[in-house]
Amino acid sequence: MWRHLELRSLGVIEHAELPLDEGFTVITGETGAGKTMVVTALGLLRGERSDAGFVRYGSDQARVEAVIEVGDRPRVAALVDDAGGAIDDGELVIARSVSAQGRSRAFAGGTSVPASVLAQVSDELVAVHGQSDQHRLTRPALQRAALDAFAGEAVADLMRRYTPAYQRWREIEERLHLLQTDAQQRARDLAAAEHGLAEIDAVDPQPGEAADLEATESRLAHAEALARAAQSAHDLLAGDPEQTVGPAGAGQFVAQAAAELAGQAGHDAELARLAERAHEIQVLLVDLAADLAAYTSSVELDPAGLASVQERRAQLTQLQRRYGPDIEDVLAWAEEARRKVLDLGSDDQTIAALRAERDETHAALTALAADVSTARREAGERLTERVGQELAALSMASARIEVRVEEADLGPWGADTVELLFAANSGAAPRPLAKGASGGELSRLMLSLEVVLADRSDVPTLVFDEVDAGIGGRAAVEVGRRLATLAENAQVLAVTHLPQVAAFARHHFRVLKNDDGTVTSSSVVRLEGPDRVEELARMLAGLEDSTAARQHARELLELAGNA
Repeated sequence: MWRHLELRSLGVIEHAELPLDEGFTVITGETGAGKTMVVTALGLLRGERSDAGFVRYGSDQARVEAVIEVGDRPRVAALVDDAGGAIDDGELVIARSVSAQGRSRAFAGGTSVPASVLAQVSDELVAVHGQSDQHRLTRPALQRAALDAFAGEAVADLMRRYTPAYQRWREIEERLHLLQTDAQQRARDLAAAEHGLAEIDAVDPQPGEAADLEATESRLAHAEALARAAQSAHDLLAGDPEQTVGPAGAGQFVAQAAAELAGQAGHDAELARLAERAHEIQVLLVDLAADLAAYTSSVELDPAGLASVQERRAQLTQLQRRYGPDIEDVLAWAEEARRKVLDLGSDDQTIAALRAERDETHAALTALAADVSTARREAGERLTERVGQELAALSMASARIEVRVEEADLGPWGADTVELLFAANSGAAPRPLAKGASGGELSRLMLSLEVVLADRSDVPTLVFDEVDAGIGGRAAVEVGRRLATLAENAQVLAVTHLPQVAAFARHHFRVLKNDDGTVTSSSVVRLEGPDRVEELARMLAGLEDSTAARQHARELLELAGNA
């Protein structure tokens, strides 16, 4: 749910803050006051295209910011986390700025993000319906999506089985196409794979072998120097046993030092500790000298072994140059080549097996698609009835919709096409929405669908931008009532010019326009009690002071249960 919306230097609005609550919130104001700037702000926060024209005259930039209570929405959390942002105590802060030069920056969770990330996040959190959005209903894909949403699990469960089966069927078809075309190229691929495998198998590289060979070569190549260094270190520690006269080793000096200290250790505790340390060093030097002697004996001068290792490394290097940067890549290439040889070397058997799997998958798909179409037709009948009831309540008693589900080729969504047809009057033949419904009729039809689908939608916030255009009288009252009904299951925000709609809102904001003769600015104020009555009266009569209009406004509020 959206908790707070702030606008700065956006259009005619210098600065406005809207603390948003659950339920139905309405925004009203005189024509040209800038109430649709709220929807513009939401559009920016939804990643829509920015424009330097949004920036208030004289300002460097426009900025909009929102605080949204995310709740348990793993996809939103994942999108924000992947972008480097954070959700703090279940609340997400998103923002968008537009400079006077037209440059735009977007933010989510405290970090700069592409506008596309805002679009992905906001798609999970808000759905906006305006005059332009109504025409989306004319798109077949959205009509199918609306029907499937209404059908619920009856279609969703079938589609969960249909979708992977359709993907597998398409994979089989593509593989068969590849196998059945360009036989010469397949022959060349087979020869290349077999030749490469022969080279790799002849060398038989092993995982990690290159590193081991490099270490072995280094030791063999420097064997003489290694042995000499170890022997010299040994002699310096233990002395040269082949010389009867000569300098003693470090070990002998340490042994003498330890003996001197041990002779007097009984007279002082501190000296005793030092004597113990000298003894420990003596022992370590003896062990080190012994290890150096053993190492010297282990080092072998093996020119033949060195040549063998160098030859092996050259073979591996040649494979790496041809088939991969390292041995693991060479082995991976060989594994893929073995699979390719099996496939290309047994085309007939592979093609026969794939055709059998294709036919079996196609039969299963056809059966599933038939079940999907049946479920859609049944849902279409129920949707027709439910939407008809809503249209009647919106003063369109003679209007009706028809959900037409017709057979088609297998596709990602089944084997049918879904189309909503509309007839505004009794006796009129239903026609496609794009041809059979006016703007006002589309507005009421969309609202009817929203009400019917309210308990199936997962979007927590719905925004309506003057969807009541072209509506008045009793129909306007019913629009307000329907929006209030929607607000029982979602947060609803509406921009309206109709007092009948505004009266049903739980929360009411007014956009005020101020013109000092030099510059025009607008602000947003929250209306309560008498102020709300005054605004509804102004909307009813077009006058700032009308007793009759105030009485009518109170009657509307009583009718809506908000008196």
